[in-house]
Amino acid sequence: MTFLAQEPTLADFGQDPWWLVLIKIVFAFAFGLLATLLGVWFERRVVGRMAVRPGPNQLGPFGLLQTLADGMKMAFKEDILPRSADKVVYFFAPVISVVCAVTALSVMPFGPMVSIFGHQTPLQVTDVSVAVLLVLACSSMAVYGVVLAGWASGSTYPLLGGLRSSAQLISYEIALGLSVVAVFMLSGTMSTSGIVAAQGERPQLEFFGFDVAAPGWYAILLFPSFVIFFIAIVGETNRAPFDLPEAESELVAGFMTEYSSLKFALIMLSEYVAMVTMSAFTVTLFLGGWRAPWPLTIWDGANSGWWPMLWFFGKVLVLVFVFVWLRGTLPRLRYDQFMRLGWKVLLPLNLVWILVLAGWLKTQGWERADRLIVYGAIAGVVLIVTMIWPSRGRAPKPTLAEEVNNRPPGSFPLPPLDLQVPPSPRTQRIVAEREPANLADTDSREV
Repeated sequence: MTFLAQEPTLADFGQDPWWLVLIKIVFAFAFGLLATLLGVWFERRVVGRMAVRPGPNQLGPFGLLQTLADGMKMAFKEDILPRSADKVVYFFAPVISVVCAVTALSVMPFGPMVSIFGHQTPLQVTDVSVAVLLVLACSSMAVYGVVLAGWASGSTYPLLGGLRSSAQLISYEIALGLSVVAVFMLSGTMSTSGIVAAQGERPQLEFFGFDVAAPGWYAILLFPSFVIFFIAIVGETNRAPFDLPEAESELVAGFMTEYSSLKFALIMLSEYVAMVTMSAFTVTLFLGGWRAPWPLTIWDGANSGWWPMLWFFGKVLVLVFVFVWLRGTLPRLRYDQFMRLGWKVLLPLNLVWILVLAGWLKTQGWERADRLIVYGAIAGVVLIVTMIWPSRGRAPKPTLAEEVNNRPPGSFPLPPLDLQVPPSPRTQRIVAEREPANLADTDSREV
């Protein structure tokens, strides 16, 4: 088995024999399934550690077999079908979510070119020139499983959870797509393997006449896009604190309320596979993909052979830990706060950042004096707009007398404003009718 340092290109795909393609497909599916089993165990152990409790620790070493036991238990439970459910849609809705989440793994680059049984092949199932759009399409299609599961259950709370999921997707899919636009602008490609290859090159940036070698990872070069992208994928995967479609406090269990047995297991599987898939997608776009982090890059063979697969899995594990960390730390947002964050915060920030990035890239070939003039003019305009922008301070709270005067006609009568309730006339009459105490008779009875 020979270790190769060659980076795959689009021309390297479609040349493998059918059995090698089948091996890759099985590996990608096994990776998603195994990562889900370990992800459930990992989440319970980490959240238990954060809550100062042990977590699963009885079945197998460190409780590793607990997730397998839970899966078998769900498989042997009674499968209950609601009487008012649409049987066909009710059955296929969880399958849609699982298939979409697993399909996105097919374009994730796990490593560079390697030799498998004498065939030089990339550690990736396939790649196309618009692979990133394929992942976004699979992520968008997964919401159909949630919406159809809520609608086909024939119950009110699952329907509300499904509708919430569709609104949530619309809100965060836009911010997610705009974050990827910044990656396209720097890499010049939509191919996942091409984006990883672009992050291997350290671009030379010019700052006031000095050439500086910038880091290759887009998480550093495009830090605002990276932050917005990660927030968006947390909302996209229905993970806490954005798990509004399955908010137990207000929707019982959301869109999955009427599901049981293997169908419920498929819904859980789709959630964790989506979390692992989006973590791998984040690693590919912003964290250098399978490339070794510093200081491992000092070793010449760090990015050759099968070692890059280890770096890739390690980065995915770190992001999964962040998902679990958020669940064990942050409370669930209210629905209005959740929608306001997507539409009024993430979307405007993303648009402004892309505008700034496009302007900076456009002026890279200009003379230094011309760039200083343009940057100074833009800074002056921003300063003037900031100074004349109307403040959004809260209006002063009206006094109690103003609130009373502004009451619409026909309102209910007000209680006493001094909070002193006048005595009831009936109470005064009852007190007046009481018989007076006979003090003399009480004294005569004493011995």
